[in-house]
Amino acid sequence: MLTLRQSPFDLFERLEQQVLQAERVPAAEVHENDQAYTIVLELPGVDKGSIDVKATDRTLLVSAERRSDRHPPARAQADANSPASDTAAAPAAATPPAAKASARLAPLHSEFRYGTWSRSFTFPGGLQREGLEAHYRDGLLTITAPKAQTVTTVNVKVEG
Repeated sequence: MLTLRQSPFDLFERLEQQVLQAERVPAAEVHENDQAYTIVLELPGVDKGSIDVKATDRTLLVSAERRSDRHPPARAQADANSPASDTAAAPAAATPPAAKASARLAPLHSEFRYGTWSRSFTFPGGLQREGLEAHYRDGLLTITAPKAQTVTTVNVKVEG
């Protein structure tokens, strides 16, 4: 509800803050054929070593982390800019000042999302966990989850 002190633009600012803080999960496609489910996730900029794929009877859980190597976290920047930091005490001849400054500064504008996330997929039929395969190439993670081949027919001997 708006009060006399609030501007209608305050709503847009709050919405923007919520969008920026919202958890981002990668886009996915899920395909099915007679033998398997195939899941494709967009993971640009994610190191292959940070991707974790787990399966239960009918659920697939994918998690990963996207780290930034372009600029350090805000705390590291504050430490680097403090007079007590080791880099401030280093001789200026070792690294040009412009190079040191650009290595420590945060970007002027960034829409990249860093951090960890996880996403799960539940399937109508069981998964053959031993046959799970995952391939990561060109920012796409492709997971093939074979369907479990279960026998649902049971013979019961009738005693009389």
